[in-house]
Amino acid sequence: MSHRGERILHLDALARVEGEGALHLAISDGEVTDTRLRIYEPPRFFEAFLIGRGHTEPPDITSRICGICPVAYQMTACQAVEAACGVSVDGQLAELRRLLYYGEWIESQSLHIHLLHAPDFHGHPSAVELAREQREPVERGLRIKQAGNAVMELLGGRAIHPVNVRLGGFYRVPTRSELAPLAEQLRRVRDDALETVRWVAGFDFPDAEIDCELLAMQDSGRYAIDSGVPTALSLTGGTTRNHSAAQRPFPVGEFEQHVVEEHVPHSTALRSSLDGRRHLTGSLARYAVSGRWLHPTAAEAARAAGLGDPATGAVCRNPFRSVIVRAVEVVHSVEEALRIIDAYEPPARPHVDVPPCPAEGCAATEAPRGLLYHRYAMDADGTLTFARIIPPTAQNQAAIEEDLRRLVQSRLDRPGDPPTDEELTTLCERAVRNHDPCISCSAHFLHLTVDRV
Repeated sequence: MSHRGERILHLDALARVEGEGALHLAISDGEVTDTRLRIYEPPRFFEAFLIGRGHTEPPDITSRICGICPVAYQMTACQAVEAACGVSVDGQLAELRRLLYYGEWIESQSLHIHLLHAPDFHGHPSAVELAREQREPVERGLRIKQAGNAVMELLGGRAIHPVNVRLGGFYRVPTRSELAPLAEQLRRVRDDALETVRWVAGFDFPDAEIDCELLAMQDSGRYAIDSGVPTALSLTGGTTRNHSAAQRPFPVGEFEQHVVEEHVPHSTALRSSLDGRRHLTGSLARYAVSGRWLHPTAAEAARAAGLGDPATGAVCRNPFRSVIVRAVEVVHSVEEALRIIDAYEPPARPHVDVPPCPAEGCAATEAPRGLLYHRYAMDADGTLTFARIIPPTAQNQAAIEEDLRRLVQSRLDRPGDPPTDEELTTLCERAVRNHDPCISCSAHFLHLTVDRV
């Protein structure tokens, strides 16, 4: 196989994933000329069949969009409808919602770190093979994930598609005594979470660098998860030195003026841009925008892991090192969950009333994979007349494609023999998995065929 000439690589099927997709690469005379992340899953029409439903239904319906992060969809839907109805949920009810969200962060990020991403760094096709070589870290990850699931089961009624969430709060809230065993379980995995940061910090990371806008929620005084304002940070064209000054917050009500969706021929998912530029949401964006508000234990873990000092606005630009940022976020989530439980006092009512009104509302929160946005409109009796959902994976498509292009190009530019098809396949698999899109929920998902022109 010559380094020159034309090669077209079709990575045809992302099997056993939450969604269906593939990757197309075109290489001509040693240059990557085309990179397309093709999402070919048939449209699911969630926005369409929300129309005509009652205003209380979006939390339950939209949670079915994702089996790994249903809470993200529930919380964002609740807040968008509540915003339309002029209702604010605060106090202990808001803290319980945040606790539930932390449970999802813990289980989802631990799943990605230990079962999906870590095998890449050890040359294994799956977590099963990794566990044969390193049983302890995989078992540690499962313990952490179980703790996150326990939070979701207690507050949500079950770990997948929780049934205890409703507009205004919950159908039932826990007692202090019910939360006590949960706190004990979280304390037991706190050391596991810290050890995970140390473990992943020792991985061998390829050289890579993102070149795009970052977009995450910012909630002054705390690491944003379920509140705040969308905030953009530019990494295009070099190192961001004064990262606080470079941040560009904007009201969530203006989200669709900044994040614009468009159809592309190679994907059934809409592709987004931020003020006309590609952007990335998720852990790297959150760490850059809000790292200074990490829990002190998580911030110290980040410094020890080589991520720089989040208190001074450290930015991690290497997408392969995102696994460290996710591990730091697990530490933060465990510590914050314990804080909420320790200060918990049962609210007088499990929910506040959210009466319908002819209005429109929107909200955004931080799903484990990145910023998630919902907007709804309803008539006087609460019947929905409009629904829009912009998930993080769709927003990240352009940035992932550029990340793949840059990574493959850097490999092609190395002196020596050109990479084989197998080497390029492995490289692309790892690069896609760095971003943990919902379409990459397996350890080995790409089938490669090569057409040589």
